[in-house]
Amino acid sequence: MEIEKIFLKMNKELSSEYAFKYDLLRNYVLEIIHYGQKLQPKSISNPAHNASNRITSLFVELLERQFPIESPLQRVQLRTANDFADRLAIHVNHLNKTLKENTSKTTSHIIAARITQEAKILLKQTDWNISEIAYSLGFEEIAHFSNFFKKQTSLAPNNFRSQAL
Repeated sequence: MEIEKIFLKMNKELSSEYAFKYDLLRNYVLEIIHYGQKLQPKSISNPAHNASNRITSLFVELLERQFPIESPLQRVQLRTANDFADRLAIHVNHLNKTLKENTSKTTSHIIAARITQEAKILLKQTDWNISEIAYSLGFEEIAHFSNFFKKQTSLAPNNFRSQAL
């Protein structure tokens, strides 16, 4: 009911000749936003900010900064839980525990899923050969990449590419 009154005031103001009607309308919109925020449960509007959430956020940021791969010469630098733990200056066990608590997934699983996602994108959207994609994703040997990709998707990279086309 209160929102309806605000909308009526806004409609009335829109048709008025008041010089500062847009400032007033802006204030009405803010009032609606604040009214909506009151309706949210407190736990949702103020999430807990703790070290665990911060580590998870930093990990995801580090992971995502490596993508997208835009050139066959670009290479993923951080590929293992140890690489990320070193960069975050925490012990790998702490990183693993934190991510497991916050995401219900292991560090290795999160990294593998993101590398697989990027591999799929590169296979679908580029004409790079498989060895260029493997190198860009941090694999020294094409066989290691093929085995990794097949384990993640149940398809060989060439088969995935031919199905995607």
